Order: sequence, then C-alpha cells, then structure tokens
Amino acid sequence: MASAAAPAATDSTLPPPLEQLRHLAGELRFLLPGVRVGEARETTKEFDRETFWRRLREAAMAVSRAATTLTEVFSRLPLPSPQETQKFSEQVHASIKAIIAVYYSLPKDQGITLRKLVRSATLDIVDGMAQLVEVLYITPTQSPENLISYNSVWEACQQVPRIPRDNKAAALLVLTKSVDLVKDAHEEMEQAVEECDPYYGLLSDIEEDNSDSHGDEEDILGCPSNRDSYWSEEDQELIIPCLALVRASKACLKKIRLSVAENGKKDQVAQLDDIVDISDEISPSVDDLALSIYPPVCHPTVRINIHQKYIYTWNNSYRTPTECWQKTSDPKVCKTCIRFKEGT
Repeated sequence: MASAAAPAATDSTLPPPLEQLRHLAGELRFLLPGVRVGEARETTKEFDRETFWRRLREAAMAVSRAATTLTEVFSRLPLPSPQETQKFSEQVHASIKAIIAVYYSLPKDQGITLRKLVRSATLDIVDGMAQLVEVLYITPTQSPENLISYNSVWEACQQVPRIPRDNKAAALLVLTKSVDLVKDAHEEMEQAVEECDPYYGLLSDIEEDNSDSHGDEEDILGCPSNRDSYWSEEDQELIIPCLALVRASKACLKKIRLSVAENGKKDQVAQLDDIVDISDEISPSVDDLALSIYPPVCHPTVRINIHQKYIYTWNNSYRTPTECWQKTSDPKVCKTCIRFKEGT
C-alpha cells in the first residue's frame, strides 16, 4: 500500500502543466543575459573545428525536435499530465543548455566576428524557444500564435548550418550586409534628390486626399508642415557633398570586401576583426547622415555628423596597416571631407 501510494503523492506535488510552462519560460529568459555577455570557456584542449560544428548542428537539431514535441502535445486536448509536462520541460531546458554550452566552447582566437555570428544564432534559438513556451502557456491548444512561434524556433535552428565556418567567411558576410545597407540608403537619397521630393510625394498624396474635409484645419498630425517638407536652395547645395560621401562609402566598402575576398587569409583573425569593426561604423554613419538631410535640415547637425562620425571613421580606416586597405582610399572622400572641415 505504501509503495503504491508513493507515485501518486509525487504526482500531486507537481505544479499544473501550464504553471510548469510559465516557470520554464522564466528559466529560458534567465539564460539570455549570460549568452549576450558570456565569454568563451578556457580549456587546455586543442580546438577541433569539425567537432565544434558537428556538435552545434546536433544541438540545434535537438532543440528543433524538443520544440516540435512540445508544440504538438500542447496544441491539442487533453493537455499532458503534470508528470509528462515535467519530462517535456526537462527536454527543452536540457537542449537549450546544450546549445549554449557548445557556443561557449568556441574560443576567441577563432575570431570575434565569427563568435558574434554564432552568438547571434544561439540567442535567436534561445529567445525563440522562450517565446514559444510563453505562447503555449498563454494560449494552449491549437492557435495561429503557436504555429508562428514554432516556425520561428525551427527557422532559427535551420540557420545554424548556414553560419560561416571561419573568420574570413564571417567577415565577408558582415561586409556584404554593410554594402547592401549603404547601397539602399544611397539609392533612397539619390531618388529623393532627383525627384526633389524628400517624402516621395507622401505629403502631397495626403494633402490631396484631405483637401476637401480638412482644408481649414491645422497640419495633419505626424506629417511635416508644407514649409518643412521641401529643400531650400541652400539645403540642396549641402546635399551634394553628402551624396558624394555616401557614394564614396559604398565604393569603399565594395573595395574592402573585394580586397578581403582576394587577399585575406583565414589565419589573419585579428586583422579581419579590425576591418569589420571599422566597416561596421560606416553604415550607421550613413544612416545618421541620411536622416539629417531630410527637411527641415539643420545644417549644424549635418556638419556635426560629418565631423564626429565620417571623418573619424575614415581617418581610422586610412591608418589601418594593411596594403589592401590603403588601396581603397578614394580621393572623392578626402575632397568632400575637406570641404566640410573648411566649412564650405
């Protein structure tokens, strides 16, 4: 009798299934800050690249399987028993801890750029699983939110095999993204200048739609007033060198990417990281510059963006002690920066 009653007593002490999911979501959220700032674990063992990537793929597959199982059992009635829920929760928690441990095993000497990509992939998986668990305990049984959250975890796990395998490949991927971002910003600025319409006709369309019913009212909330929606002649003169800077930035990033692809060596880990660090500052600088030229234009703000961000970044890039980097120098950049330095 006593032995038969023991399992029942154990069952009764377990929290209800949804309460267990709520607790699991909290535990997964608790792991995220450690992944964001965690350092590689020191070890005396020689790093085996093939073993690392195999373990990372296997860990991602384990997370995907755990997410599939959890979603299936909590998307139908009846819900799992407390004991079954405990087993599923332990599987999820163990799979997440395992993939975090694999990430921590990637040493810094393999490249900071590569570590950042692996960390980002790991964070996407952990955060996605936490969101999935939260959705399941908030809206159990089948719902669109369950499927959306599950797909996010599945997609994050599928990205793991696509991560570059070395720091050179990682640097090229990051540089390509920077080139694309600067290219988009340049095209947007160029189109706005060509059309002499900073807001692509958005304001005129809204004014036309509301001309009959809002003719005597104040400016539409959230839209610039008429005097602030166009460039003055002075603004347009300032925009010309700004466009030249963005165009030169795009050209420079392309040359840097080409130089890394043709001349970069996989064992030049620190040099590749330095190039990526400096190049990473160019795209945000372009964004800030692009935003600052939209009317009403504050000329001092534009010049501050040039002085504090562009010139600093370019000066750093020119001092990079690699021949391939120096070949990317563009005289247009120097002439444009000189114009801003002289206040012309």
